Amino acid sequence: MKTIKGPAIFLAQFIRDEAPYNTLDGITSWVADLGYKGVQIPSWDDHLIDLKLAATSKTYCDELRGKVESKGLEIVELAAYLQGQVIAIHPAYETMFDAFYPKGLTTKARTEWATDQLIMTIKASANFYTKNISVLSGGFAWHTMYPWPQRPDGLIQEAFKELVTRWMPVLNFARENNITIGYELHPGSDLFDGATYEMFLEMSGDHPSACITYDPSHMLLQQMDYIRFIDLFSDKIKAFHVKDAEFNPTGRVGVYGGFQSWIKRAGRFRSLGDGQVDFKRIFSLLTERNYDGWAILEWEDCIKSPEQGAAEGAGFIRSQIINSTEVSFDDFAGNTTSTERNRKILGISD
Repeated sequence: MKTIKGPAIFLAQFIRDEAPYNTLDGITSWVADLGYKGVQIPSWDDHLIDLKLAATSKTYCDELRGKVESKGLEIVELAAYLQGQVIAIHPAYETMFDAFYPKGLTTKARTEWATDQLIMTIKASANFYTKNISVLSGGFAWHTMYPWPQRPDGLIQEAFKELVTRWMPVLNFARENNITIGYELHPGSDLFDGATYEMFLEMSGDHPSACITYDPSHMLLQQMDYIRFIDLFSDKIKAFHVKDAEFNPTGRVGVYGGFQSWIKRAGRFRSLGDGQVDFKRIFSLLTERNYDGWAILEWEDCIKSPEQGAAEGAGFIRSQIINSTEVSFDDFAGNTTSTERNRKILGISD
């Protein structure tokens, strides 16, 4: 068994236009002082990275990695959530997602832009020697998630066929570079649970680069069995977002939230330790299943400040990491044996 690496932190939620959160040098100094050992960098944010340069210049990547390592940190991976969502957007959502992509793009140009961004992220990842890129899938069918009005036959198959078509060039390029694409199963995208991931995987021909970034918070809010999920998909989990959540249904709101603000919803994201996710069981099972990766804090909380969430998160993750061992607790009772001895213990005589 391998020991899970960590704690690491996803920097996206902490970037602001003020020091120390507005530069890579400043924000990495801050998280290093909090006790983190790794950073997941959002590839879309030019506060932290020049993606085009990272895709074309190994020298730039070596210099940037050196700056991060000088703080006692590792670059865990690049994330491309925004670009992944943009690769496939239903027209009903293109206005609400318009902060994710350059203004003035046609539908075709928007998909081409997202594909190019993902290809650059793969090239940059190869230059950084990282092995996974966490993404959202985007999609066309989310507005039909609830089966009323009834979905016409073939509707979901057509949506997933187009989704696979758009992702296939990215997946193939990732495979050529020995990199996986970790789909975070996320409501609002067409890959949002195990069943939708399986549909995508089947239609992509079980593509080896189509993997998973595991985030139990989204599963808890869907009332999924996020522990059983590990049993089913552990071989596909290439990244792990440690994010907490709680689900407290009332007589007024349930899974769908009643169009309420986050603080008034039954399902809410919480800082680590403030929610209901059973991280002890998750860390145990991932360790048993030989998960070879990082535990990465993703902070979202409608009550607590990001500074407090980040400060508490490093210690929380550290307390969950299991130092795996091959030493058995009852080794002292062991003894050499033989077939003859075993047969004697079993009461079998010749």
